[in-house]
Amino acid sequence: MKKRHLLFTFCSFLFALQAYGQSDLSTYCQQIDEAIAHSQDYVAAHEKKIGEARRALTLENTPKGKYQQNFRLYELYKPFVSDSAMFFLRQCILLADGMGDKSSAVRCRSLMAIRCSNIGMYDEALNILDSINAQHIDTLSLGTYYEAYNNVYSELAYYTRLDNMHEFYNAKSKYYEQLMLATLPPTSESCFLRREQRAQAEGKLDEALRINDEWMKTVEVGSHPYALVALYRYIEYKLRGDSVQMIHWLVESVLADLRNAAMDQGSMWELANELMLNGDIDKASSYISFTSDCANRYGSRQRNWQIAPLLATIAKNYKAQSERNTAQLWVALVVISILMLWLLGVLLFLHRRNKQLASARNALKESNDELATANKQLADQTHELSILNSQLSVLNSQLSESNRVKEEYIGRFMSLCSQYIDKLDNYRKMVNKKMKNKELEELFLISKSTELKDKELEELFLNFDSVFLHLFPNFVNDFNALLQPELRVQSKEDNRLTTEIRIFALIRLGIEDSSKIAEFLHYSVNTIYNYRARIKNGAIGNREQFERQIKTL
Repeated sequence: MKKRHLLFTFCSFLFALQAYGQSDLSTYCQQIDEAIAHSQDYVAAHEKKIGEARRALTLENTPKGKYQQNFRLYELYKPFVSDSAMFFLRQCILLADGMGDKSSAVRCRSLMAIRCSNIGMYDEALNILDSINAQHIDTLSLGTYYEAYNNVYSELAYYTRLDNMHEFYNAKSKYYEQLMLATLPPTSESCFLRREQRAQAEGKLDEALRINDEWMKTVEVGSHPYALVALYRYIEYKLRGDSVQMIHWLVESVLADLRNAAMDQGSMWELANELMLNGDIDKASSYISFTSDCANRYGSRQRNWQIAPLLATIAKNYKAQSERNTAQLWVALVVISILMLWLLGVLLFLHRRNKQLASARNALKESNDELATANKQLADQTHELSILNSQLSVLNSQLSESNRVKEEYIGRFMSLCSQYIDKLDNYRKMVNKKMKNKELEELFLISKSTELKDKELEELFLNFDSVFLHLFPNFVNDFNALLQPELRVQSKEDNRLTTEIRIFALIRLGIEDSSKIAEFLHYSVNTIYNYRARIKNGAIGNREQFERQIKTL
């Protein structure tokens, strides 16, 4: 019955995913990864208990004592190694027969039938049950006997492909389930399990959760029985569409299995499927591989049959993801190559423009020399000519300052372009190297990161601030002098400009269009407009003349 519901939940995860959305499983995965990292410690602790029980068995001299120790070893091996559990259960049967304890013999044979049906040995399970003499069944063993029949027929009903046989097995299963519930104590694990399954099947979710609450009170938190209760509590919340509680109880079940060294794990592969549906193929593959190894150690054919389809799906998705990543890397490589060619063209263009500017500077210098001579000749002219000459001198000074600013910025821009080409080339080499080494996952993570852009943008602003303050060392003080005291702007770091000052620094350099300023500073046009309006509103004088005054600083 448990396997049937596990398969049901596997198929219905697609519906749970819609309710769960994009919840972050990273915190839960960290806990599970830590538990997996210590799994050998948990296994060693469980094996230590088994070793102690084996030593206790060797010290027993009475058949009854040997029976009790063999049964204890059966319970220790039941979630750990199936073959060993069945071996010690057979020893219990032999000892019970030898003592003439017919009740214990029936109970152990019934438990053996349950073990066989749980690992797919249905004929063996029925043969064992059919071999039990009805006269030897008493009240103490009757409930387990009915449970064994219910278990094997429910498994046969679930896995048969013949409609008529399904109806037959299902009827048998319900018949023995009623007998079992009427015989076993109401607080037994089997009764709680069947009652909750029945309520779920009938859509009585409130009743099913109430049964689970009662069942939860009978188990110790973190124990192996707690893992089964938590798993069915997970199913309860999944049927309700409560994704937060659903995942919480699924992880509780996984952790309880791991910490109790359980090799027969139903919750781990459920979690692996959830991770796969959320796109975390690597983590899903890691978990399903782990639970597959545990299933092999346990020796359950049924569990391996359940895991196999999920392993195939994960492998298919992993291959598809790898192909997508490879295609994206090739596209990135082509784009980078195109950008390098474009930057090379820009560099050549700037080199040619620099030569033209050098010629223009020489011509301008010659013009300035001629104007200086003319100024000397016009020194004795009228007052009007003197005023004109003064104005011309001011213009010449501004032109020289403009040339100096251009030379400084062009030189710095050429240097930055050269450095950026080197960085792009290094990045290309790194991409090429990692593609050769097939380090696609690492390269994919690098390509997703915006760290490179943020670092380069910060370096751009740092260079801009340094050069601008070098050219206009008194700009910040002069800028604040135009503002009301409470609205003056001060930088938190030396040789750095704030965003507000940087905007008006660009205006001082002749860049007045808000869209161009926004493009340079990587802000929206509305943000730039708001900054400009707020600063102008704080001007001491006429706010309409504020930007004109900035250009004269």
